[in-house]
Amino acid sequence: MAGRGLEQEFKIVTSHALNRLTATRVAGIKEPGRYADGGGLFLFVDATRRRWLFRYTWRGAKKELGLGSARSLSLAKAREKAAEYRAMISEGKNPKAERAKANRYVTFGEYADSFVETMSPSWKNAKHIDQWKMTLTVYAAPIRSLLLHEIETDDVLKVLRPHWSRVPETADRLRGRIENVLDAAKANGLREGENPARWRGHLDQILPRRRKSSRGHHAALPFNRIKRFMTKLHERPAVAARALEFLILTAARTAEVLHADWDEIDLRQRIWIVPAERMKAEREHRVPLCEAALEILKATPAKSRSGLIFKNSAKGNALSIMAMPMLLRRMGIEETVHGFRSTFRDWASETTNFPNEVCEMALAHTIPGKAEAAYRRGDLFTGC
Repeated sequence: MAGRGLEQEFKIVTSHALNRLTATRVAGIKEPGRYADGGGLFLFVDATRRRWLFRYTWRGAKKELGLGSARSLSLAKAREKAAEYRAMISEGKNPKAERAKANRYVTFGEYADSFVETMSPSWKNAKHIDQWKMTLTVYAAPIRSLLLHEIETDDVLKVLRPHWSRVPETADRLRGRIENVLDAAKANGLREGENPARWRGHLDQILPRRRKSSRGHHAALPFNRIKRFMTKLHERPAVAARALEFLILTAARTAEVLHADWDEIDLRQRIWIVPAERMKAEREHRVPLCEAALEILKATPAKSRSGLIFKNSAKGNALSIMAMPMLLRRMGIEETVHGFRSTFRDWASETTNFPNEVCEMALAHTIPGKAEAAYRRGDLFTGC
């Protein structure tokens, strides 16, 4: 009887023709709904997500198992997973229970790293990827060793509370990233229940709302203090100190400096050419190198002038996105790394006669007006 019952349940799943969808149709589906491929495999589409689901009946109860995002899991791979689960059912095994057994030792840190690796090709630039990695590694450190299915609201609050009032915008982004990781884990059957990092109707009842005024600007060092600060910074031997010096002298963004490559430098012409794919505005940016910036570069032996300019001395890869902020903290400076761009802008406005357009172009700011942007295509470049 048990065997016949199992056979009947299995027929409920496989009664429809298999492979009803095509890869072309899947890519073109925009309307929200459930789209059956057969054999229990469905494409679920709503306003924000496209994901694969496997539906089956187990001991008289309907079950649903998330297979993953349709952005990262192809139709062919989804069919392979569905076939694997149908085979489990035919052997008298519950796919959901079997997957839970296999994945019960997956930690938040392991899954978060995997999530970033999977999703990063769809993200805009290297800076965005670095920010995800940094927040989920450094700020989320208290929960990285916890198993996915064990994470509760108190665990999320331990991560958020130390930063919620001090750096509210960063903390809110961190919360959203933890929520995304846990949502993905649930979709893949690695946890159940409500998301403990959800804001609306959950954490908004526990944490104070972030005031709009707290968004503010990055704290910037007044330019009348920059000379004294640079003198102290120059005395520090760390690679992070040289990177920060170079950032200040070129008015560049953090990611642009961390990933600066020797191939982008022309010492003879005294130019640093940052390619479009590494710029926020996705446009090539030419930076004239002043004497102090050149000295930083020339201090590197000629035989070592390849690959990244500012390397992690231990591993030889890019410096951590936290290297310069931590250096400022050790120096007792409360202002931010990004704030030095504001320091440059204030200095240029108040102590030089350069036109506003030149100062804005030096910061690689996007031209706000569409008409002006359409006609002004040069970069107003002048050397040092």
